[in-house]
Amino acid sequence: MKQRINYCLALIALIAIITATIAITFIFYGQFQNQVKKDLKQNAKLLMQTDIFQNAYTNKDDMSDLLSSFSSDTFRITWIDSDGTVLFDDEKNASGLSNHIDRPEIQNAFKTGEGEIARHSDTFNMDTYYYALLLDNGTVLRVSTEAITILGVFLSALPIIVVISILILLGCVFIGHLLTKQLLRPIREMAENLDNSHTVPTYKELEPFVNKIRIQHENILAAAKMRQDFTANVSHELKTPITAISGYCELMENGLITPESEVHIIHQIHRNTDNLLSLITDIIQLSELDHHELPRTFETVDLYETAKECVENQLAFAAKYHINLSCAGVSASIHADKGLIREMIDNLIQNAVKYNTENGSVRVSVVMTDNHPTLCVKDTGIGISPENQERIFERFYRVDKSRSRETGGTGLGLAIVKHIAQIHSAEISLESAIGKGTSIFVSF
Repeated sequence: MKQRINYCLALIALIAIITATIAITFIFYGQFQNQVKKDLKQNAKLLMQTDIFQNAYTNKDDMSDLLSSFSSDTFRITWIDSDGTVLFDDEKNASGLSNHIDRPEIQNAFKTGEGEIARHSDTFNMDTYYYALLLDNGTVLRVSTEAITILGVFLSALPIIVVISILILLGCVFIGHLLTKQLLRPIREMAENLDNSHTVPTYKELEPFVNKIRIQHENILAAAKMRQDFTANVSHELKTPITAISGYCELMENGLITPESEVHIIHQIHRNTDNLLSLITDIIQLSELDHHELPRTFETVDLYETAKECVENQLAFAAKYHINLSCAGVSASIHADKGLIREMIDNLIQNAVKYNTENGSVRVSVVMTDNHPTLCVKDTGIGISPENQERIFERFYRVDKSRSRETGGTGLGLAIVKHIAQIHSAEISLESAIGKGTSIFVSF
């Protein structure tokens, strides 16, 4: 980044130097041209005021003697008669020069009293400036001078321009390096103190960027802690049934089991095996739900019909716990993954059955709340205390740990429900009271 900023500053400086050089060259050359024309005009008028050309024209016989020593080192003098004939030229023999009547500056002088023009000379990179002035005797006095062209000026000054440009460019690069270093210092200091929430960015423009990074940083740390806690919980949850199975197998291997306890021990091994399989299944399910990039099959699903199918499939499970399971409601269409919706409803039903009271009931209903299809699973179970209501959707969190283990609960059912709701942008809420049961609402 620092190198790129330096390159950009150097490029800007180079463009500024070139632009300024061209602009200044044109400005000063324009002033130079105006000065050349002004000088020619003044010289022509001074020559006219000397009356030497008036006297020479009056005494044509002595014209050559009068003008023979008349010349200038700074400009050329040409005297033209009214018919265009060159009467005198201080650089060339007048008799050898062609008629000048067709020259634009001469014609303008005859018409308006003066005329001027600039023509390219045969000399390389030189322009010739002409100024013609009509005299009182009807003749025209023309003065001219050669001046370097703008290209010539530029080429002659090019070495100096190059040296100055290099010096300015080096100065700009050096200053740019210092400015870049000063500019990036607060950013580097802010990066080093990113964990400190009290550190305020030097540049206000960076505040949204810094806040975003801090939020992402906190989320990453929270996710890392959650994964660490999840790993620890998984290890603990897996260890419990495996330890039990291993212990019972060791008793059987050593022949320490009596015929009367054999059935009980086999039942315990089978129960712990089922708990282990349920736990592994739920962990795999959660892992799949955590990967949002996995393909989902979304379609139009009738929430009531799906809930009714799930209730029918869970009737035997509810009867095992002596729970009355029923379904009611209205037809409501949602855009969802039908398999995940089934999984969510099954988990809610199973959770309501396991934490219910003897001969209790679970009622599954589908209603429209403010034009939103809403699923409600209501039970007459043990209820949830207010301090536990916010945590029941956490992984491995159990309100009644002993009861959960007896019923084979993994502590992941409601966490799976929460993930499925998030995938479908649904909102979960609950109402519960100790000893009066719990109602969980999922609004799509």
